Amino acid sequence: MMRMKMRGCGPRMFHWHGHSEDDHMGHFGVRRPLRYLAWKLDLDDQQLAGVAKILDQLKTDRAQSAVDDRRTLTDFAEAFSGESFGEQSARAGVERRKKSAEALADSVYKALSGIHAILRPEQREEFALLVRTGALSL
Repeated sequence: MMRMKMRGCGPRMFHWHGHSEDDHMGHFGVRRPLRYLAWKLDLDDQQLAGVAKILDQLKTDRAQSAVDDRRTLTDFAEAFSGESFGEQSARAGVERRKKSAEALADSVYKALSGIHAILRPEQREEFALLVRTGALSL
């Protein structure tokens, strides 16, 4: 069986809150999550394409979350720049952080749900085992 060439499956694809941006292992606890999943789950070409599409969307959503995080820090810094505490800026930062975390959590849920739909039952069991054992860190 011929495998698709995998691009854009860098180490930060499945990262979300709870892991450091500098985590050397990257998302799902592996350096190349798509390649790792293709190997561990023996994905066929159609499955590989579907998982790649899901991971690409999650990567985009993570990039937006990173932008939101930078804006949040700007809001927090603004709260301290005046003579008195900038309550409005601080609250805006807190609200942005909440919305961003919710949006990212929704994206992760959609990604997991989408991957579940693509996998065969035995692959789902292997995926669950990888999560349980820490081979894939969420």
